[in-house]
This record gives sequence, structure tokens and C-alpha cells, in this order.
Amino acid sequence: MVTLTAEMSTVADLSTSTVRELNQSLHSAVDGQSWTVENPGGKHSLAVGIDADITVTLNGHTGYYAAGMHQKGDVTINGNAGVGLAENIMSGRVHVKGDASQSAAATGHGGLVVIDGNAGARCGISMKGVDIVVGGNIGHMSAFMAQAGRLVVCGDAGEALGDSIYEARIYVKGTVASLGADCIEKPMKAEHLDELAGLLFAAGRDDNPADFTRYGSARNLYHFHVGNSASY
Repeated sequence: MVTLTAEMSTVADLSTSTVRELNQSLHSAVDGQSWTVENPGGKHSLAVGIDADITVTLNGHTGYYAAGMHQKGDVTINGNAGVGLAENIMSGRVHVKGDASQSAAATGHGGLVVIDGNAGARCGISMKGVDIVVGGNIGHMSAFMAQAGRLVVCGDAGEALGDSIYEARIYVKGTVASLGADCIEKPMKAEHLDELAGLLFAAGRDDNPADFTRYGSARNLYHFHVGNSASY
């Protein structure tokens, strides 16, 4: 059921309406509208493909691919999110107040994804320009083949961080279990401290940028080495 409150905010109740009905309504929304989704109940593919400058608040946990293919506006999840949160995000903002499962913001091209809690394995894999700020820890193989964008981790990082990374930048406040192939620690220059301060501010955090370590590509995988080729 979809209702309009006195504050001109549309309320969708997923205990009485379907995910398809919700997404169709959101796809028909126009800039400036505000939506509240009650009883999401861990359903999959909620608030996907939003292409208008609207505000959507989901009061509860979401399943797989919440806010996937996000292009405009703000989505806030007052709970946890399942696999593939904000997959292929293009712009806008997605904010999870709880934890996120595997592959958060995978292949994201732009926008900002904020996770207040922890993120599972493969956070930010193949990221192509998205900014991700995680308040807690991230799992193994995060930022695998990350091409562009920034990943900020205010807790610890799991094994094989940044494996086969390209030009994305990673900032970690805590410990790193291990670095992946071609990922190395890099110096924190003034430009990086300023960049990180802006990302933390955008995520609503007050962490000190000086407490973080930067990681990035050693660029050894960029080049062809004849010694690695087969002889015929």
C-alpha cells in the first residue's frame, strides 16, 4: 500500500504491497519527492535503478542488491543490507546505518556509499570511480581489481586487500591482514590528507585523517615482461 502523509512524504508498506509496485513507483518519481518504505523485511532488489533526485528511507533490513544501479538521489537503509548493495552505482548517495554483506558497491562508477557498520568480503571489487566509506571492518578480497575511486575503512581490512588494483586509492585506519598482488603501502601526502578529510566529512564522520594508512598500486602489473612469455 502507498499513502501520502501530511508532510508530502510518500509511504510504501511492503507488508501490503510488492517490491515490483514499489520500484515502479520510484521509477515514476520526480525530483524533490520523499519516500519512506516500511516493513522491507529483507526483500531483494529494493529501490533499484532510481533515476530522479529523490530521498528514499527504508526502515528495516534489505536483501540482495538494494539500491543497485543507483543514478540519482539519496537512499538510506535503517538496518543491514544483503549482498550487492549499491552494485553499479553511478552517482548519488546510499547510506546503510547497519552492516553490509559481500560485494558492496561492486563495479560502482560514481557516487558515495556509506556503511556505518562492517562490510563483508569483496567490498568495492572492480570499483570504477565510486567512493566508499566503511565505519567498521571489511572482509577479504576487497577492492579486487579496483580501477578508480576511493575506499575508506575506519576499522580493519581482511586478507588480499587491493589485489590487482589499478588506480583506486585505499585508506585504512586499522590493521590489514594481508595485501593482494601489486598492492603496496604508499605515503600520505598533504593532498591525500585533504582528500580523506573530505570523504570522512561527507560520510558524517569525525575520524582523524592522520590515523590512516594509504594503499595503492605498485604498477608492476602494468608492464609486459618478456621473461614471463612462453618460448616457441
